[in-house]
Amino acid sequence: MTDWDVGQYLTFADERTRPAADLLARVPLTAPARVIDLGCGPGNSTALLAARFPEAAITGLDSSPAMLEEARRTLPAITFVEADLAAWEPDARPDLIFANAVLQWLPDHAALLPRLAGVLAPGGCLAVQMPDNLDEPSHRLMREVAQESPFREALAAAAGARTTLGGFPDYDTWLSRAGCTVDLWRTTYVHPLQGHRGIVEWVRATGLRPFLAPLGPEQQSAYLARYEAALRGAYPAQEDGRVLLPFPRLFLVARRT
Repeated sequence: MTDWDVGQYLTFADERTRPAADLLARVPLTAPARVIDLGCGPGNSTALLAARFPEAAITGLDSSPAMLEEARRTLPAITFVEADLAAWEPDARPDLIFANAVLQWLPDHAALLPRLAGVLAPGGCLAVQMPDNLDEPSHRLMREVAQESPFREALAAAAGARTTLGGFPDYDTWLSRAGCTVDLWRTTYVHPLQGHRGIVEWVRATGLRPFLAPLGPEQQSAYLARYEAALRGAYPAQEDGRVLLPFPRLFLVARRT
């Protein structure tokens, strides 16, 4: 896929930062020395970490040069590093690995999360938030439109870009076996957006990326028009024209004992 569109992503910066703040509020650490923001994006989650832990050595990691450029611009005092997140290993054991809205792009959570927990310092935390919306109409319709004849061949692999999340018992088992106590919860946020085009603009920066990247400009326009039309049947508009987008997210905080 092409690099992330930072401007598109930050169109909904407040809404995207709110889950990071909710996750951070449940981290039970008071003074971690080393903090990793895994998949830091444009630095919105990193800013929360810096405010909460001003004495910590914080490093933001991301695979997107565009996201890192924005993060460095807004937080020049923080260290940001381009990295392959699936293969990353720390030089020294961190006290906190904070992964906000990133691990859904990485495979094999049964191996990945215990590995991340295993590199923590004793008493350290792995804090994770992931969109849990693959069964929501917004994402189901992406896949259905991709199966239509104008797009089927080009988008045959698009639906596999996101990892299907496990359930609460899965994450509890994987992390308990790794020597952690585990706090799990799920929150559904409800975002009021300006019409069905608002839903398109929201997911265009994230979930739609694998569906748009293989298409040329004309095909992208055709796909988006068909997708927006499908959304109209799934999300009824409010009296004032707004559309409510329910957005479930899975959270976990695992502390290494």
